[in-house]
Amino acid sequence: MSERGGGRSTDRFERKREAILDAATLILNREGVKGLTLGVAAAGVGLSTTSVTYYFKRKDDLAAACLMRGIAWLNAAADEALKAPTPPDRLHLLLSLHLERLSKAATGEGPAMPSLADIRALNNPWRGEVTEAFMKLFRKVRSLFDAPDMAWLGRGRRTARTHMLLEQLFWAGAWLPKYDPEDYPRIRDRMFDILVGGFATEGAEWAPAPAPLAELAAHDGTESGRETFLLAATRLINARGYKGASVDKISAALNVTKGSFYHHHDAKDDLVVACFDRTFEVMRRVQRLAMAQAGDQWTKLSSAAAALCEYQLSEFGPLLRTSALSALPEAMRDEQVAHSNRVSDRFASMISDGIAEGSIRPIDPAIAAQMLNATLNACAELGFWVPGVTQKAAPSVFARPLLMGVFTR
Repeated sequence: MSERGGGRSTDRFERKREAILDAATLILNREGVKGLTLGVAAAGVGLSTTSVTYYFKRKDDLAAACLMRGIAWLNAAADEALKAPTPPDRLHLLLSLHLERLSKAATGEGPAMPSLADIRALNNPWRGEVTEAFMKLFRKVRSLFDAPDMAWLGRGRRTARTHMLLEQLFWAGAWLPKYDPEDYPRIRDRMFDILVGGFATEGAEWAPAPAPLAELAAHDGTESGRETFLLAATRLINARGYKGASVDKISAALNVTKGSFYHHHDAKDDLVVACFDRTFEVMRRVQRLAMAQAGDQWTKLSSAAAALCEYQLSEFGPLLRTSALSALPEAMRDEQVAHSNRVSDRFASMISDGIAEGSIRPIDPAIAAQMLNATLNACAELGFWVPGVTQKAAPSVFARPLLMGVFTR
């Protein structure tokens, strides 16, 4: 599945254009749209900025071309996967193609896969064009579920499961580098096993404990104003991206002055970090409450997942999407990824304990925890993908398919 197939790959113009895109994709993945400039991309291939403008007139031309190339590859992978006869076969082939692609990038045999998390940071008309291309990809992946024996799965739930599946592909790029590329086929098999078989043992029921949302969001006195500020900022960043969530817009949403913003935070990067800190603290609070309740580890884990899904759609939510990571300077980003990994590690411990006691089936705890983390984070956008979904329905619509199997009723 070459991105440089046919006679065009021998053309000098196309070869140079592809080299620029290769270099720019690495910058885009590392620093986001905000950090991608024509000058930096030019330096990556030994050209002057003026030379790069021969291929891409503006920065957004270059960023959009990187993203569109990635979407085109995923479209081709989805086309190939849809040739398989059954939904599980299609999922297995899509995972195989994607991890093979990431493996080639990791070993230098192919260009990096662009992160699609920063589409919102593009200006129009580029943002609209890339978003439209992504929506076409989304609909194609959703057709993975098309089969007579899947007719029971309604459109809304099918859409939710597609959102969850794509999030697994995108987030895998963040945690796969801890493994050797030669292990990717084994990881593919474990991801597939988790997606199809879920976490639950045979006969287990989906009966999470009620979520104490007010307790999860509780803040006293002096912290309530800061919480309100961070929640407004989180909502804007999730909706419009780092670039679109300006200090003016955050202040206007709260009807406060810009001075109030700088009273809380020295710079916008500090605000993003504070929003991530809030996110991880809520997740840790949920984990602590779940671990303290009665019952086996399956009950505790499913209750934690359900609580976080409800929280995302509640008046207290959402939590900050991991897509905001690309906007942070590298040192800050690494620190927040470390926080995320600690949350995943605690989920992994709960899964390991469940496997030991027999309430969770034997799965890879580390991989399962990353996949759970990705699902819970992606739930922040469930209302966009499934308009009208209620807070109470969110756990069964979005968390249950991962925990009990994506093809399970």
